[in-house]
Amino acid sequence: MTPARNNFTFRVRAPRDFWGGLALVALALVAIWAGSDLPGQQGFAFGPGTAPRIFAGLLAVVGGGIALAGLFVDGPAIGGYAWRGPALVVGAILAFAVSIRPLGLVAASYITFIAAILGSSEMRWVESLIAAAVMTGFCVALFVYLLQLPFQLWPWFI
Repeated sequence: MTPARNNFTFRVRAPRDFWGGLALVALALVAIWAGSDLPGQQGFAFGPGTAPRIFAGLLAVVGGGIALAGLFVDGPAIGGYAWRGPALVVGAILAFAVSIRPLGLVAASYITFIAAILGSSEMRWVESLIAAAVMTGFCVALFVYLLQLPFQLWPWFI
């Protein structure tokens, strides 16, 4: 007579949740490490490192819960990754960094918003042009008039 065998096999039932949760835990650990030189809470007074540590810890707990759920609950497999949206958003940020000085805040932010909006597959031209104009106006109002930061608005105004 052969002894009974335990047929336990480790299986990830929801790969998207499991690996996404582990990525959140990794991001939280990087945040905790990056803020490790900031002083923390002293008595009842918050230090500059208290909030980042709290939020990173919460992110690690939530990520761990998501990864754990990926082991016990069935879910979808990992599909293909859509590179177009993230690539255009990162490209828009880089374009803003390069164009803010020669073009000024208005043109640089408008171009940035249009480039970032192009990353969406649901983009419509009229709505995108209006949204970029509204967001550009908000940026000008916030940074130049409310915060009084010394941005040039147009290249011909210094």
